Amino acid sequence: MTPSPAPQQRMTKQRAAVLEALEASTEFRSAQAWHDRLRHDGSTVGLATVYRALQALAESGDVDAVVTDSGETLYRRCEAGEEHHHHLRCRLCGRAEDIDMPEFERWADRIASQHGYSRIDHTVELTGVCEACAAEGRG
Repeated sequence: MTPSPAPQQRMTKQRAAVLEALEASTEFRSAQAWHDRLRHDGSTVGLATVYRALQALAESGDVDAVVTDSGETLYRRCEAGEEHHHHLRCRLCGRAEDIDMPEFERWADRIASQHGYSRIDHTVELTGVCEACAAEGRG
C-alpha cells in the first residue's frame, strides 16, 4: 500500500536544520535527543520547533516515526525514500532495519478487498533485541 501524498509543506530554515541533523545518522531518536544533537552542533532551534518539524517531516514521508513500548515517538531519516516499507527495530538500542514484506502486503490487500475497503494504509513494526545487544547480555 502506498500512503497518500501529503500536502507539500514549506521547507523552513528550522525544518532544513532538523532534516540535516537527521541525515547525519541512521538511528531512531526522540525529538528531545534530536534537539540535544542540534544544540550540540550550535543550533538555536527550540524544542517545540523540533517537535513540529519532526511531525511535519514524518507526515510528508521524509522521515520515519515509530512509537516505543513506553509511548515515546522516535524519528530517523527514511533510508527507503518514499517507498512504503516496514521496520525491524531493536527495542533496546533503537537500531532498525527496513524490511520488505510482500506477503503481508498481499494479505492486507486481500483482507481489505474481502471487506469492501480500498485505499487502506497500515504500519507494521517488528521489535526485538538485535544481535549486538543480545551479545552484550542486554536483553
